[in-house]
Amino acid sequence: MSLRNFFSKFLSSRKADHSGSASTSNDARRPRSWRHHIVQFLLIIALILSALWLLMAVWYQLGATSPMTWLATIFIIGSLTALLSNRYWPKLIHKVLPKSVAKTVINHHMSSKWLAGLYAAIWLIGAGWFVSLSPQQDRDWQPEVSQRLSYERDANNPDLITFTNIRNFDWHTSEDATERWETRTVDMSKLSGVDIINSYWMGPLIAHTLVSFRFEDERPLSFSLEIRKENGESFSSLGGLFKRYELSLIAAEERDIIYTRSNARGEQVYLFPVSNLKQSEVKSLFESYLTVADELNAEPAWYNTLTSNCTNIIFYMARIISGERLPWDYRIWASGWLPNYLYEIGMLPKAPKEEAQPWSMDTWYERAHINPKVRGFDNQSNVDASANSSEFSTQIRQDLPIPMLTDANKIAD
Repeated sequence: MSLRNFFSKFLSSRKADHSGSASTSNDARRPRSWRHHIVQFLLIIALILSALWLLMAVWYQLGATSPMTWLATIFIIGSLTALLSNRYWPKLIHKVLPKSVAKTVINHHMSSKWLAGLYAAIWLIGAGWFVSLSPQQDRDWQPEVSQRLSYERDANNPDLITFTNIRNFDWHTSEDATERWETRTVDMSKLSGVDIINSYWMGPLIAHTLVSFRFEDERPLSFSLEIRKENGESFSSLGGLFKRYELSLIAAEERDIIYTRSNARGEQVYLFPVSNLKQSEVKSLFESYLTVADELNAEPAWYNTLTSNCTNIIFYMARIISGERLPWDYRIWASGWLPNYLYEIGMLPKAPKEEAQPWSMDTWYERAHINPKVRGFDNQSNVDASANSSEFSTQIRQDLPIPMLTDANKIAD
């Protein structure tokens, strides 16, 4: 249905209201069916929601201090109020406004169709502006997201990846850190497993999800998809729906990216080793992060709270890699329950070999809790940041079963 037909159906002609004929008056007094009232109610709700969406887009993009924000708000609310009042509440207008003004609003070239066209034009202009917004690479970024991850493959051994801009900050407080961006080479043929880290900062339903890759003879490397905040900017879940933030891929040492959450910010952080994985799957997941780095370097992207956040992007990548054997589940969006999802589909180890009984999910949360394990950890106690990082990574995995890859199990047998 075209926009014109939509409003034509929605807004019937009001000429009959002024004709004065007896037959028209009788028709107007005929009771409307319940279907008519439901349709009208849904149309009103749709119009109000459309205005609310556009208002939020304007406010999150332009801010409360911009004159354009207030001007757009006046136009959007004013045109919609006039449309609804003219169509549905003419008696209310006569009661609220002076007679001369009310007569002007209702009768003087202010038909419902004209007002509908005005509101539609304002909304389409606003929607077109919103669609035209494009993400940027160059802004006044906060230090922890100021650099972009890049890498090079060894010409003779494609499994050797040399990363540039691995983050390894020394965090003093939640906002103060000694910056350190490093270069590090890893061997994908030495990948030995994957850990999912959930950091709870907003109740049990919402968590930030990170992925750590373990290596046979190297300390782990963590990846995090997160918003790329500008200086003076803070996170808003609603703002993430309205192109408020660019998307950033961070590769970091665990002593940085986990420590800042568990120790500096005081978030509740949990680490879950993922089981029943082949090395080919782990390697493909690692490669998918390289692909994301390439894409973000080639063209920036918007973060979206629902469709491209820290959890569901990981799920999309993992589902493709696993041949879509991972079932869809609402917990992909309720990221705080992601560990429960992994537990139910059999991707968390049952228990350490020395324990006969499999762990319940409650036991998993108790053992996976990082905060008690690293309480008092000094991430600056060792001049050698690599040794300090290895110590931190060891501590956060205390009392947890570290599963071998299924390929490695067969070789061991």
